Amino acid sequence: MKKLMLACCLLFTITVNAQQKSKISDAAKTAFAKAFPTATNVKWDKEGADYEVDFVSAGKKMSAIYDTKGNLKETEQTIAATELPSPIMPYFNEHYKNVTIKETAKITKASGEVNYEIGIKGKDLLFDASGKFIKEAKD
Repeated sequence: MKKLMLACCLLFTITVNAQQKSKISDAAKTAFAKAFPTATNVKWDKEGADYEVDFVSAGKKMSAIYDTKGNLKETEQTIAATELPSPIMPYFNEHYKNVTIKETAKITKASGEVNYEIGIKGKDLLFDASGKFIKEAKD
């Protein structure tokens, strides 16, 4: 009987999670389709109160965050480390010796503000558009 109850609880949890992931706002989907009509490999997910969509556009891995009303909050585009502003790598090499970079990205907020990100194991390092270190955030 306990095994049956456990199985039912597990099935219920999986079903609820699947339903929550499938409930992406129509406004967010419409805004995304209009902004990125040629996007491929599109995958939506819930991120707090917002929606994050991962996709490929013009051969680049990207993501975008939309609110429930379909307002774009930010985009993130994967870039090569060589595309980072020049002050970033010297800072990284000095403060994160022997640390492997997993990913580098350019983040553009809806306001037009640009930040850069270096992803390392379990953390993201954020820099402003000029390459000045902003903060370290949990991945």
